[in-house]
Amino acid sequence: MNTIRPTIRPSAVAGLFYPARATELETLLSQQFASLPHASHHFPRALIVPHAGYSYAGKVFAKAYQLLQHFKEQIQRVIVLGPSHRVPFKGIAISAADYFATPLGSVAVDKAAIARLSALEGVRFFESAHETEHSIEVQLPFLQYVLDQFEIVPIITGDANTSAVSQAIQTAMQDDADDTLIVVSSDLSHYLDYESARRIDQFTSQAIISLDENDIDAYHACGYVGIRGFIDYARQQHLTGKVLSLCNSGDTAGKKDSVVGYGAYVFE
Repeated sequence: MNTIRPTIRPSAVAGLFYPARATELETLLSQQFASLPHASHHFPRALIVPHAGYSYAGKVFAKAYQLLQHFKEQIQRVIVLGPSHRVPFKGIAISAADYFATPLGSVAVDKAAIARLSALEGVRFFESAHETEHSIEVQLPFLQYVLDQFEIVPIITGDANTSAVSQAIQTAMQDDADDTLIVVSSDLSHYLDYESARRIDQFTSQAIISLDENDIDAYHACGYVGIRGFIDYARQQHLTGKVLSLCNSGDTAGKKDSVVGYGAYVFE
């Protein structure tokens, strides 16, 4: 009898954006959460988080992901939206993989949600968009560290309109949201000087928490397509957001003449 082997999307950026050895990765993750203030007990419906290397934005990741610690058993599914950095395409890309792997193990994909998404216009299976993309992958070790058992719905956005992304989120969600978290992966401004980046990123942060997607484009955030689609969804669901952390690479591990902005946001 032939056995169908599960397909695994292997790690593409372990050893680049974060350690490739599980022990080193766990140690680094533990350090990112150290000394953080006590997190609230409100259930987070969604997070917007960076996707930079952990040496640059690890603390910003942690300020968002610490909010999940009280809900590690409740959260069973995570919808993760990330932009495509290396493969230009139109629409929204899903993956036929059964698992996404990191040094901490493999995370199962919610195949039922993927099947629902595949029926939408503008959504297609496009493995090339996922194979080398880091925007989803870098979220997974943090999720593995703070949650128990969970599945993911990995969605890569290309050139897609706001309503299509919003509809994709709603379709992936479909049923009761009490066990589901949305994660939108995006850095903020890119390669401005330190003070210019601070001004632009503060403007973008205000637009995000004001649910005003019209003020956010590629100049403000590399993941603007996902952010705009999520904001449309959040407005329909009457979610409210707040800023958890805002800084840039000039504050963490880089020079101040050309920086990348990082913000963390929660929606309840």
